[in-house]
Amino acid sequence: MSNTTSTEAKRKRAHQKAGQRRKKIQSKHSTLSNTELFAGFGEPGKPAPKK
Repeated sequence: MSNTTSTEAKRKRAHQKAGQRRKKIQSKHSTLSNTELFAGFGEPGKPAPKK
């Protein structure tokens, strides 16, 4: 394999991996936890807060 071919392959792979890393970091906090999701419902066993 020529130097150019290997460099191009390496560069392409690096760009793909960079995108994957970015998406992975973004997805870390995309889903709310149960606490955050149900925070507006108030405490368990108590009536829901009025808006």
